Amino acid sequence: MPAIEPDPGAGAVASPAAGPRAEAVIDTGAVRHNVRYLSGLAGGSGAATMVVVKADGYGHGAERIARAALTAGADRLGVATLDEALALRAAGIDAPVLSWLHLPDEDFAAAVAAGVDLSVSSREHLAAVLAGARAAGRPVRLHLKADTGLSRNGCPPGEWPGLVDDAVAAAVDGTAELAAVWSHLARADEPGDPSIDAQAERLRSAVAHVRGRGITPLVHLANSAATLTRPDLHLDVVRAGIAVYGLDPVARPQDSPLRPVMTVRGRIALVKTVAAGEGVSYGHEWVAPGPRVLALVPLGYADGVPRRSNDRGRMRVLVAGADRPVVGRVCMDQFVVDCGAPGELGVAAGDQVELFGTGTTGGPTAQEWADELGTIHYEIVTGISGRVRRTVPPTGADGRDR
Repeated sequence: MPAIEPDPGAGAVASPAAGPRAEAVIDTGAVRHNVRYLSGLAGGSGAATMVVVKADGYGHGAERIARAALTAGADRLGVATLDEALALRAAGIDAPVLSWLHLPDEDFAAAVAAGVDLSVSSREHLAAVLAGARAAGRPVRLHLKADTGLSRNGCPPGEWPGLVDDAVAAAVDGTAELAAVWSHLARADEPGDPSIDAQAERLRSAVAHVRGRGITPLVHLANSAATLTRPDLHLDVVRAGIAVYGLDPVARPQDSPLRPVMTVRGRIALVKTVAAGEGVSYGHEWVAPGPRVLALVPLGYADGVPRRSNDRGRMRVLVAGADRPVVGRVCMDQFVVDCGAPGELGVAAGDQVELFGTGTTGGPTAQEWADELGTIHYEIVTGISGRVRRTVPPTGADGRDR
């Protein structure tokens, strides 16, 4: 059996630098920068800014992102579930919050009591929300969602008049306030696609029906992509999601005005040299083409490193200032990095490895990981599990973001 030797260039034994096994560094200064930029675009159109913090703030920490966003000019917050909305309230955040994805048989009373705005997409759904309002003893602020062509959540056109009838009746009897009408775009990340204008026109029709009943609701349609590219669709409120986290939803060059918020790092647990012909990890899908220095990083798919990232060395990480491939199958708790021939790159146990981040250090970005894996950067950042510690860099002594 070929010998496994320490790498003479790196040393098998090192004094590890202090630091966690793995961390996702959350730059709240970047959050504030992004929100200021997006709010500036919205404000130029006379629109308010809703920052979406669903899925624990896209994996960045909902409370943390919410507070940073509100200090930077956001007017309100958006989440998917009732639990997410109530968690914000429990954290002491009293800004307007909209929750939009529910089962019709959920208990809405607690959310109404907490002053959470609720979206409804059907008469059955509305009836359950109104029951919650009656149980809470206060009116609910409703956002009626129209399906304008995404064919996902939202009320279809044929059922819209009945939903509006019920909502208006609830407004008349004091059980509800019909606060807004809204929808969601299917292809806003493809500027110029005709479906964008078609959906906008369908929303105008839905809004006209409500206004014909003597109610003037807020109207919102623009997601991050439309906030960046369609000022004519900013309407009353824009809903900024992925752009808040510095990930551009529209394909554009490196000069995006947004700053990535999350940088994921790990540390090397072990360095070893293997001989030519040695297989690496389960299934030996990668075989060393010559003597190779390997670095073992204790993160895996349980931490959010995609298992398919090992495919023929497509995934790369930053080690000792060099861009190096992940080789062999990614395991539940660990992956292996090819650090080249012995003496090529000085690495040691305890050294830091950057999986993805801002790109300014020479390492990959979440967008580059997504491109290599045939997915989207949303999946990359939201997939980083809770086992990876979230840390926040400090601000400078003058209180300004570093």
